[in-house]
Amino acid sequence: MGFEGVVLLLNKNKRLRLVFRTIVLSILVVTTIAVLYVNFQKDDPILEAGVEAPNFILDRMDSNEKIELDTLEGKGVMVNFWATYCEPCKKEMPFMEELYQEYQDQGIEIIAVSVDKNSMVIENFYNQFNLSFPLVHDKNGTIMEAYQVQPLPTSYFINPDGTIERVVKGPLTLERLESYFKEILPNNNQV
Repeated sequence: MGFEGVVLLLNKNKRLRLVFRTIVLSILVVTTIAVLYVNFQKDDPILEAGVEAPNFILDRMDSNEKIELDTLEGKGVMVNFWATYCEPCKKEMPFMEELYQEYQDQGIEIIAVSVDKNSMVIENFYNQFNLSFPLVHDKNGTIMEAYQVQPLPTSYFINPDGTIERVVKGPLTLERLESYFKEILPNNNQV
């Protein structure tokens, strides 16, 4: 019996159509479950305290240089993910600038990673707030994805050895930010 014969048989017999539909639906459900299982089994490390921070290289927007996280080994680093449309991000930027002026000479570096789409908007924001710490643009969201960022702002405080000391999701106050800087100071120099 060929394909046409099967089709005729299915048309004549409602019970066979029901069985055929049930088999097809079962195959689709099993396939969907298998795909979901494989996706949830990915070995993406969770970025938390004690894990090595993923390296990245991005162009600085405030100069013609590149910045690479691995070249900052020996310094305490704050990697801050933000966007100009994020109101809490705007509120913490002045705190970051104030403390950067104080802690930069003690071995603390800030890298502000913007996830905005438009670089001109970022540059205007940077100039409006008169920021001096390095600013980079994650145009394609690859660094944001590698760091599993959600929500904005999210900040990673990285020890001088390159391991993550702390992950903070949400905005920072001046006091909290300063206490986190003290945790990542090279040689644990307390201010």
